[in-house]
Amino acid sequence: MVVESAEEEYFLLEQQLRNVLLQKEALKLQISEIEAALNELSQYKEENTYKVVGNVMVKKRKEEVEKELKEMKEDMQIKIVSLENIEKDLVEKIRKIEERLKERGG
Repeated sequence: MVVESAEEEYFLLEQQLRNVLLQKEALKLQISEIEAALNELSQYKEENTYKVVGNVMVKKRKEEVEKELKEMKEDMQIKIVSLENIEKDLVEKIRKIEERLKERGG
């Protein structure tokens, strides 16, 4: 990526930061939905439940569905940590560019 000016780089980094924040927020929302599903499953007394796969509902053992949901939640939490690291890096780069622009009087 060739950046012609500090201002251009600044705006590109800000856009990347917004994208990271949106991804992180979407993952947090998905985690909330998974937690709600796990809560419902914990109250469910039957041995089997149904899981939506595409356009079909498939009968599965409750424990299998809980395990899958917990794994999904764990994967999402790992992605959030990764996004937070990217976020910190972008914020630092933006801060450095802001300093350069202030020094230049821009």
